[in-house]
Amino acid sequence: MLIIARVNVKIGSLPSKIMDIVNSFIENLEALFEEKRNPHQALKNKAYMKNHFEFIGIWTADRRQLTSLLIKSSPLPDLKTVNTLVHTLWQRQEREYHYAGIQTLAYYHRLWQPETIELIEFCLTNQSWWDSVDGLNIDCVSKYFMLFPASTPITTRWNEDSNIWLQRSSIIFQKSFKSKTDRDLLAKHVLNVSESKEFFVRKAIGWALREYAKVNREWVLDFVGNNDLSPLSKREALKHLG
Repeated sequence: MLIIARVNVKIGSLPSKIMDIVNSFIENLEALFEEKRNPHQALKNKAYMKNHFEFIGIWTADRRQLTSLLIKSSPLPDLKTVNTLVHTLWQRQEREYHYAGIQTLAYYHRLWQPETIELIEFCLTNQSWWDSVDGLNIDCVSKYFMLFPASTPITTRWNEDSNIWLQRSSIIFQKSFKSKTDRDLLAKHVLNVSESKEFFVRKAIGWALREYAKVNREWVLDFVGNNDLSPLSKREALKHLG
């Protein structure tokens, strides 16, 4: 039994047709990736990610191109198949398959439904590190809440969770919203975790504020000046404000 954001999903209950499509896609992806396997680069990538994950050693541009090629040549029929594929890719050992899962999920955003957040949250909280969490936020999380703004209260649950990657996501998900940023929500989420000792949470605070400063410099200067943020968060927030 696999867990998606506290929801039980019985893979064995899925129609065999879905699993056939998923298995075929993964077999083809594996063949494409194996042609580009680079053991030397794989070791460098593993070291860069603090030895948290194994790697095939594919260059980012090649991996994206190969994944895109397969996505376009082997279209998936429905959201259930997309969800099953992404969930299955997330179980693979090598990190490139997780990246491919993010790319695939983002590609099929027109199929998303409100409950798609369950899969996104699963990916945020499993095999978690800054690369997957930030990739998910850039390609999926921000887009999801733009498509389904009524679901935005979920981010407050994330903000109040003990999981640092959910906390980070609750702060940076609006990073691309620019003038559409809900600054009251941003302030609420930042202040709720402002005393966190976690590097990735403190960094997220500064990153989110720095991005919002591009459209509302005075608000960010005032917010940073009037609230007790960590030196890292302040430094990151004010980096380009002189």
